[in-house]
Amino acid sequence: MSKLWYKSFWVFFRIFFTVFYRWEVRGQEHIPERGGTVVCCNHISNLDPPLLGSAMRRPIRFMAKEELFRIPVFSSLIRKFGAFPVQRGSADKRALKKALSILKQGEVLGVFPEGTRSKTGKLGEAHTGASFIALKGEAEVVPAAIVGPYRLFRKVTIIFGPPLDLSEYRGKKWTSQTLKDVTDRIMGEINTLLGESRELS
Repeated sequence: MSKLWYKSFWVFFRIFFTVFYRWEVRGQEHIPERGGTVVCCNHISNLDPPLLGSAMRRPIRFMAKEELFRIPVFSSLIRKFGAFPVQRGSADKRALKKALSILKQGEVLGVFPEGTRSKTGKLGEAHTGASFIALKGEAEVVPAAIVGPYRLFRKVTIIFGPPLDLSEYRGKKWTSQTLKDVTDRIMGEINTLLGESRELS
């Protein structure tokens, strides 16, 4: 990750979202100041990663579908921001290893548990990958919700919730049911934030 590139575009996107989308950010105080952290968010637009990143003070890194890294210039650009490729629809051990390394170094990883954008704006079915990474990486999990739609000069809201208490799962052997339970908790918190955001908008 290039700190200079990241900071430059962080400033650019903060201005961009302020001017064109009248963005509102809530709950920044819930993001831990240090330590490995997984931010789990709903996914409604290609603008979600820069919106999420520019709403945070800490740099955040994302998995991005492998196809994006085949695009000349764009591939080089997203690498400068710390993005790394993942093969969707498969257990990508290389991407998993990279994600765990990021958390071990005390950085922030952004994950969209649904794995793809929602065409309706409603939460879709989530994969258990985020739960596995968070538990394996012994990371804090912060739920986040983006309320759109992204329409010029219409408000977009992003809200961060308190970190989830996953202490009951730490130090124990996990099963597929464990991962599903944790995933359900994460998605439940995101859904709650979506409801709160709409009520306060």
